Amino acid sequence: MATTPSPHAAPAPGRPRRTLRRLPGHLLRSVLALAFAFPIVFMLISSFKPDQQIFADLGSIRAFLPVGDLSLNNYTAVFDRVPAARFLINSIVISAVTVVLGIVVNSLAAFALSRMRWPGRKALLMLIIATLIVPFETFALPLVWWVNKLPWLELHGFQLALTEGWLDTYRVQILPFVANAFSIFLFHQYFQSIPKELDEAARIDGASWFGIYRRIIMPLSGPAVATVAILTFLPMWNSYLWPLMVVQDENLRPVMVGIQYFFQLNVSWGQIMAYSSLITVPMLALFLAFQRSFINSIASSGVKG
Repeated sequence: MATTPSPHAAPAPGRPRRTLRRLPGHLLRSVLALAFAFPIVFMLISSFKPDQQIFADLGSIRAFLPVGDLSLNNYTAVFDRVPAARFLINSIVISAVTVVLGIVVNSLAAFALSRMRWPGRKALLMLIIATLIVPFETFALPLVWWVNKLPWLELHGFQLALTEGWLDTYRVQILPFVANAFSIFLFHQYFQSIPKELDEAARIDGASWFGIYRRIIMPLSGPAVATVAILTFLPMWNSYLWPLMVVQDENLRPVMVGIQYFFQLNVSWGQIMAYSSLITVPMLALFLAFQRSFINSIASSGVKG
């Protein structure tokens, strides 16, 4: 005769053992998280302190605690010293437009490479991936020469005029970085994990390739879109070398170029920490908002290759 287990029965002996085996991993991850969090905590706390207190607290745990003479003076001084609001708006516009255009262009390219059958697509994909080994610094100067020669249509009054050169514009900070090899590869790998039977059924129903892309593939690719958005936004937000080379107009400069303003005269570390906090918080917020989709996309991008 079968007996029902008592509700007060002891837990299975295997569960405590599994917990003990996982404990070193949890401790290691906690230590690493604290190690990576310390610089950010120090930056945020120091942004509210005057320079004298920042240096006085460096040798103790007070450097990571909100104690002492705290105020918003550093933040107000940042906006008085540099056009920080303008820099932030420029970076938001440049990063957001690049993300949107990049998602559209790179996903379309990946769709053609992964879902459509045509000769040479595998060779082209290998060539695109091969460009990842070329560092940006090697072709930065030739790229400056090319963008200075490219034409552009501008509206003067009621007439269109053809001009030459993209320097000191928003487009020179956006268009060269829309197409991205890693984004194409990530979309390609994720699209490969979607059953191709969906394409065949849609084609039988009379759907076009663009209709399949828009109505089937992209709605199923939310994690990949979120990952590409993060991986496109971060380098655009952190861009320093390229804007320094192609933008001289202060009204068009992004936030990272503004860092150099604080090292010219009367260096104030409190203001540097405040400015660094202002330009770091948007990146942290973006990653925290999309971290689940980011992890899911990275985990599933290698399902099929």
